[in-house]
Amino acid sequence: MASPDNSQFQPSPTGAESPQAVQDESLVSIEGIRQASVSTTSDRPIWSGWDVLLIAALTFVVMFVLQVATAKATQLLWYPRLTFFQAAQKMEQRPILLIVSQFLFYVPVALLMIAMVEGKYHVPFWRAIRWNWPRSAGKFLALGAVLLLGLATLESLLPMPKDTPFDRLFDRPLDAYLLALIAVTLAPLMEELFFRGLMYPVLARHLGILWGVLLSALPFALLHLPQYGYAWAVGLVIFAVGVVCGVVRAMSQSVAASFLVHAGYNATQMLIQIVLTHGFTRMPKSLLKCF
Repeated sequence: MASPDNSQFQPSPTGAESPQAVQDESLVSIEGIRQASVSTTSDRPIWSGWDVLLIAALTFVVMFVLQVATAKATQLLWYPRLTFFQAAQKMEQRPILLIVSQFLFYVPVALLMIAMVEGKYHVPFWRAIRWNWPRSAGKFLALGAVLLLGLATLESLLPMPKDTPFDRLFDRPLDAYLLALIAVTLAPLMEELFFRGLMYPVLARHLGILWGVLLSALPFALLHLPQYGYAWAVGLVIFAVGVVCGVVRAMSQSVAASFLVHAGYNATQMLIQIVLTHGFTRMPKSLLKCF
Protein backbone atom coordinates (compact mmCIF):
# COMPACT_ATOMS: atom_id res chain seq x y z
CA MET A 1 0.00 0.00 0.00
CA ALA A 2 1.44 3.32 -1.06
CA SER A 3 2.07 6.07 1.40
CA PRO A 4 3.62 9.54 1.19
CA ASP A 5 6.77 8.07 2.70
CA ASN A 6 6.97 5.45 -0.11
CA SER A 7 6.28 7.60 -3.09
CA GLN A 8 8.83 5.67 -5.17
CA PHE A 9 6.37 2.77 -5.31
CA GLN A 10 3.54 4.89 -6.65
CA PRO A 11 2.66 4.26 -10.28
CA SER A 12 3.43 6.95 -12.82
CA PRO A 13 0.56 8.97 -14.19
CA THR A 14 -1.13 7.45 -17.22
CA GLY A 15 0.38 8.57 -20.54
CA ALA A 16 3.54 9.98 -18.92
CA GLU A 17 6.86 8.55 -17.79
CA SER A 18 8.78 9.50 -14.73
CA PRO A 19 11.91 11.62 -15.22
CA GLN A 20 14.03 8.69 -13.99
CA ALA A 21 12.51 6.31 -16.56
CA VAL A 22 13.07 8.82 -19.36
CA GLN A 23 16.65 9.28 -18.21
CA ASP A 24 17.25 5.50 -18.05
CA GLU A 25 15.78 5.02 -21.50
CA SER A 26 17.96 7.82 -22.86
CA LEU A 27 21.03 6.24 -21.33
CA VAL A 28 20.15 2.87 -22.88
CA SER A 29 19.66 4.51 -26.27
CA ILE A 30 22.94 6.41 -26.02
CA GLU A 31 24.76 3.25 -24.92
CA GLY A 32 23.27 1.30 -27.81
CA ILE A 33 24.36 3.95 -30.29
CA ARG A 34 27.81 4.04 -28.72
CA GLN A 35 28.20 0.25 -28.94
CA ALA A 36 27.01 0.21 -32.53
CA SER A 37 29.45 2.97 -33.36
CA VAL A 38 32.33 1.15 -31.67
CA SER A 39 31.55 -2.09 -33.50
CA THR A 40 31.92 -0.37 -36.86
CA THR A 41 34.66 2.16 -36.18
CA SER A 42 37.01 0.38 -33.76
CA ASP A 43 39.55 -2.26 -34.74
CA ARG A 44 37.34 -5.04 -33.34
CA PRO A 45 35.75 -6.89 -36.28
CA ILE A 46 32.04 -7.63 -36.32
CA TRP A 47 32.67 -10.88 -38.20
CA SER A 48 34.14 -14.08 -36.83
CA GLY A 49 36.94 -16.40 -37.83
CA TRP A 50 34.34 -18.78 -39.26
CA ASP A 51 33.21 -16.03 -41.61
CA VAL A 52 36.79 -15.59 -42.82
CA LEU A 53 37.18 -19.35 -43.34
CA LEU A 54 33.92 -19.44 -45.28
CA ILE A 55 35.07 -16.65 -47.60
CA ALA A 56 38.41 -18.45 -48.07
CA ALA A 57 36.67 -21.73 -48.90
CA LEU A 58 34.31 -20.08 -51.37
CA THR A 59 37.30 -18.28 -52.91
CA PHE A 60 38.98 -21.60 -53.63
CA VAL A 61 35.75 -22.88 -55.17
CA VAL A 62 35.61 -19.84 -57.45
CA MET A 63 39.28 -20.32 -58.33
CA PHE A 64 38.71 -23.98 -59.22
CA VAL A 65 35.66 -23.20 -61.36
CA LEU A 66 37.54 -20.48 -63.26
CA GLN A 67 40.53 -22.75 -63.86
CA VAL A 68 38.24 -25.41 -65.29
CA ALA A 69 36.50 -22.82 -67.46
CA THR A 70 39.83 -21.44 -68.66
CA ALA A 71 41.10 -24.91 -69.55
CA LYS A 72 37.89 -25.62 -71.46
CA ALA A 73 38.17 -22.33 -73.33
CA THR A 74 41.77 -23.20 -74.23
CA GLN A 75 40.63 -26.53 -75.60
CA LEU A 76 37.73 -25.09 -77.64
CA LEU A 77 39.60 -22.10 -79.07
CA TRP A 78 43.08 -23.45 -79.76
CA TYR A 79 43.37 -27.20 -79.16
CA PRO A 80 40.11 -28.92 -80.16
CA ARG A 81 41.93 -32.15 -80.94
CA LEU A 82 43.46 -32.44 -77.51
CA THR A 83 41.78 -33.82 -74.42
CA PHE A 84 40.66 -31.50 -71.66
CA PHE A 85 43.67 -32.33 -69.47
CA GLN A 86 46.12 -31.92 -72.34
CA ALA A 87 44.64 -28.51 -73.13
CA ALA A 88 44.88 -27.55 -69.44
CA GLN A 89 48.63 -28.15 -69.55
CA LYS A 90 48.93 -25.70 -72.43
CA MET A 91 47.07 -22.85 -70.72
CA GLU A 92 50.30 -21.05 -69.89
CA GLN A 93 50.89 -20.69 -73.63
CA ARG A 94 47.75 -18.51 -73.80
CA PRO A 95 48.41 -15.92 -71.09
CA ILE A 96 45.55 -13.68 -72.21
CA LEU A 97 43.08 -16.30 -70.97
CA LEU A 98 44.83 -16.49 -67.62
CA ILE A 99 44.78 -12.70 -67.33
CA VAL A 100 41.06 -12.55 -68.12
CA SER A 101 40.32 -15.34 -65.64
CA GLN A 102 42.35 -13.48 -63.01
CA PHE A 103 40.23 -10.39 -63.56
CA LEU A 104 36.99 -12.38 -63.45
CA PHE A 105 38.17 -14.10 -60.28
CA TYR A 106 38.16 -10.85 -58.35
CA VAL A 107 34.52 -10.00 -59.09
CA PRO A 108 32.77 -12.88 -57.26
CA VAL A 109 35.30 -12.74 -54.40
CA ALA A 110 34.56 -9.04 -53.87
CA LEU A 111 30.83 -9.74 -53.96
CA LEU A 112 31.24 -12.52 -51.39
CA MET A 113 33.05 -10.21 -48.96
CA ILE A 114 30.52 -7.42 -49.40
CA ALA A 115 27.58 -9.83 -49.05
CA MET A 116 29.04 -11.22 -45.84
CA VAL A 117 29.61 -7.84 -44.19
CA GLU A 118 26.56 -5.96 -45.44
CA GLY A 119 24.14 -8.87 -45.86
CA LYS A 120 24.86 -10.72 -42.62
CA TYR A 121 25.84 -7.87 -40.32
CA HIS A 122 24.08 -4.94 -42.04
CA VAL A 123 27.08 -2.62 -41.80
CA PRO A 124 28.56 -0.58 -44.68
CA PHE A 125 31.44 -2.61 -46.08
CA TRP A 126 34.09 0.12 -46.42
CA ARG A 127 33.49 1.43 -42.92
CA ALA A 128 33.52 -2.04 -41.36
CA ILE A 129 36.68 -3.03 -43.22
CA ARG A 130 38.36 0.17 -41.98
CA TRP A 131 39.28 1.55 -45.39
CA ASN A 132 40.03 5.03 -43.97
CA TRP A 133 41.88 6.69 -46.83
CA PRO A 134 44.97 8.39 -45.33
CA ARG A 135 45.60 12.11 -45.72
CA SER A 136 49.12 11.57 -47.03
CA ALA A 137 48.82 8.78 -49.57
CA GLY A 138 52.17 9.61 -51.11
CA LYS A 139 54.20 8.52 -48.09
CA PHE A 140 52.64 5.05 -48.16
CA LEU A 141 53.30 4.70 -51.89
CA ALA A 142 56.88 5.79 -51.22
CA LEU A 143 57.16 3.22 -48.44
CA GLY A 144 56.17 0.55 -50.95
CA ALA A 145 58.91 1.71 -53.31
CA VAL A 146 61.49 1.71 -50.51
CA LEU A 147 60.31 -1.76 -49.50
CA LEU A 148 60.96 -3.06 -53.01
CA LEU A 149 64.46 -1.60 -53.08
CA GLY A 150 65.20 -2.92 -49.59
CA LEU A 151 64.06 -6.45 -50.40
CA ALA A 152 66.22 -6.41 -53.53
CA THR A 153 69.18 -6.84 -51.17
CA LEU A 154 67.52 -9.86 -49.58
CA GLU A 155 66.82 -11.35 -53.01
CA SER A 156 70.48 -11.06 -53.94
CA LEU A 157 71.36 -13.27 -50.98
CA LEU A 158 68.76 -15.96 -51.68
CA PRO A 159 68.64 -18.69 -54.33
CA MET A 160 65.96 -17.06 -56.45
CA PRO A 161 64.51 -19.18 -59.31
CA LYS A 162 65.72 -18.38 -62.81
CA ASP A 163 62.53 -19.42 -64.60
CA THR A 164 58.99 -19.57 -63.22
CA PRO A 165 55.49 -20.07 -64.69
CA PHE A 166 54.73 -16.44 -63.92
CA ASP A 167 57.55 -15.17 -66.12
CA ARG A 168 55.89 -16.63 -69.20
CA LEU A 169 52.89 -14.35 -68.78
CA PHE A 170 55.13 -11.46 -69.81
CA ASP A 171 56.34 -12.89 -73.10
CA ARG A 172 54.08 -10.56 -75.13
CA PRO A 173 54.06 -6.78 -74.47
CA LEU A 174 50.25 -6.48 -74.56
CA ASP A 175 49.79 -9.29 -72.05
CA ALA A 176 52.54 -7.80 -69.90
CA TYR A 177 50.90 -4.37 -69.79
CA LEU A 178 47.49 -5.87 -68.93
CA LEU A 179 48.98 -7.93 -66.14
CA ALA A 180 50.97 -4.95 -64.89
CA LEU A 181 47.75 -2.93 -64.69
CA ILE A 182 46.07 -5.65 -62.64
CA ALA A 183 49.17 -5.96 -60.44
CA VAL A 184 49.04 -2.30 -59.51
CA THR A 185 45.27 -2.01 -59.01
CA LEU A 186 42.99 -5.01 -58.53
CA ALA A 187 45.51 -7.51 -57.18
CA PRO A 188 46.74 -5.42 -54.21
CA LEU A 189 43.21 -4.15 -53.57
CA MET A 190 41.64 -7.60 -53.28
CA GLU A 191 44.55 -9.10 -51.38
CA GLU A 192 44.60 -6.29 -48.83
CA LEU A 193 40.85 -6.38 -48.36
CA PHE A 194 40.98 -10.07 -47.51
CA PHE A 195 44.28 -10.53 -45.68
CA ARG A 196 44.56 -7.19 -43.88
CA GLY A 197 40.87 -6.27 -43.94
CA LEU A 198 39.04 -9.48 -43.02
CA MET A 199 41.70 -11.85 -41.67
CA TYR A 200 44.07 -9.63 -39.70
CA PRO A 201 41.59 -8.05 -37.24
CA VAL A 202 40.15 -11.47 -36.30
CA LEU A 203 43.63 -12.88 -35.63
CA ALA A 204 44.75 -9.75 -33.79
CA ARG A 205 41.66 -9.76 -31.59
CA HIS A 206 42.22 -13.33 -30.39
CA LEU A 207 46.02 -13.71 -30.59
CA GLY A 208 47.40 -10.19 -30.43
CA ILE A 209 48.78 -7.76 -32.98
CA LEU A 210 52.11 -9.56 -33.55
CA TRP A 211 50.52 -12.90 -34.35
CA GLY A 212 47.82 -11.15 -36.35
CA VAL A 213 50.47 -9.58 -38.58
CA LEU A 214 52.51 -12.79 -38.97
CA LEU A 215 49.64 -15.21 -39.47
CA SER A 216 47.92 -13.00 -42.05
CA ALA A 217 51.22 -12.67 -43.95
CA LEU A 218 51.76 -16.45 -44.09
CA PRO A 219 48.75 -17.43 -46.25
CA PHE A 220 49.38 -14.29 -48.29
CA ALA A 221 52.80 -15.71 -49.18
CA LEU A 222 51.54 -19.27 -49.70
CA LEU A 223 48.90 -18.02 -52.13
CA HIS A 224 51.62 -16.77 -54.50
CA LEU A 225 53.90 -19.81 -54.38
CA PRO A 226 52.34 -21.73 -57.31
CA GLN A 227 53.12 -18.79 -59.61
CA TYR A 228 56.80 -19.16 -58.78
CA GLY A 229 57.20 -22.91 -58.87
CA TYR A 230 56.92 -23.19 -55.07
CA ALA A 231 60.34 -21.59 -54.62
CA TRP A 232 60.80 -21.00 -50.89
CA ALA A 233 63.06 -17.98 -51.45
CA VAL A 234 60.34 -16.13 -53.33
CA GLY A 235 57.86 -17.12 -50.65
CA LEU A 236 60.12 -15.58 -48.00
CA VAL A 237 60.25 -12.28 -49.89
CA ILE A 238 56.47 -12.22 -50.31
CA PHE A 239 56.07 -13.04 -46.61
CA ALA A 240 58.21 -10.00 -45.80
CA VAL A 241 55.95 -7.83 -47.97
CA GLY A 242 52.93 -9.19 -46.11
CA VAL A 243 54.51 -8.45 -42.74
CA VAL A 244 55.22 -4.83 -43.68
CA CYS A 245 51.68 -4.38 -45.00
CA GLY A 246 50.36 -5.90 -41.79
CA VAL A 247 52.42 -3.56 -39.63
CA VAL A 248 51.16 -0.58 -41.62
CA ARG A 249 47.59 -1.83 -41.21
CA ALA A 250 48.05 -2.23 -37.47
CA MET A 251 49.72 1.13 -36.88
CA SER A 252 47.47 3.19 -39.13
CA GLN A 253 44.29 1.17 -38.52
CA SER A 254 43.66 1.60 -42.22
CA VAL A 255 43.41 -1.03 -44.97
CA ALA A 256 43.75 1.78 -47.51
CA ALA A 257 47.22 2.52 -46.12
CA SER A 258 48.37 -1.10 -46.51
CA PHE A 259 46.87 -1.13 -50.00
CA LEU A 260 48.92 1.93 -50.95
CA VAL A 261 52.11 0.27 -49.69
CA HIS A 262 51.29 -2.89 -51.65
CA ALA A 263 50.39 -0.90 -54.77
CA GLY A 264 53.52 1.22 -54.43
CA TYR A 265 55.65 -1.92 -54.20
CA ASN A 266 54.09 -3.42 -57.34
CA ALA A 267 54.06 -0.13 -59.25
CA THR A 268 57.76 0.48 -58.60
CA GLN A 269 58.50 -3.05 -59.70
CA MET A 270 56.52 -2.61 -62.91
CA LEU A 271 58.12 0.75 -63.72
CA ILE A 272 61.61 -0.67 -63.27
CA GLN A 273 60.75 -3.60 -65.49
CA ILE A 274 59.28 -1.39 -68.19
CA VAL A 275 62.49 0.64 -68.27
CA LEU A 276 64.83 -2.34 -68.19
CA THR A 277 62.91 -4.29 -70.82
CA HIS A 278 62.22 -1.32 -73.12
CA GLY A 279 58.47 -1.65 -72.71
CA PHE A 280 58.38 -5.41 -72.09
CA THR A 281 60.06 -6.09 -75.42
CA ARG A 282 63.21 -7.64 -73.95
CA MET A 283 62.15 -9.68 -70.94
CA PRO A 284 65.05 -11.38 -69.15
CA LYS A 285 64.08 -14.45 -67.19
CA SER A 286 63.47 -14.18 -63.47
CA LEU A 287 63.20 -10.39 -63.59
CA LEU A 288 59.73 -10.70 -62.15
CA LYS A 289 59.31 -11.29 -58.50
CA CYS A 290 56.36 -11.13 -56.18
CA PHE A 291 53.01 -9.45 -56.50
